[in-house]
Amino acid sequence: MTTNRALSEAESKDLFFRELAELSERMIAAHGKDFSMGALVLAARFIAENKPFERSAMTQ
Repeated sequence: MTTNRALSEAESKDLFFRELAELSERMIAAHGKDFSMGALVLAARFIAENKPFERSAMTQ
């Protein structure tokens, strides 16, 4: 049963990486590499600092 769970977790992570890749490609196409990298770094920083994404979007 742990093999199925590990496989499901691996598949889930793969899906998220594909989503990130697609999002990154769209951001690069629309606004360039610097914007895309900056946005992803900012998201990582919010995650590391436990900041909610919703509040940050509302205050800008």
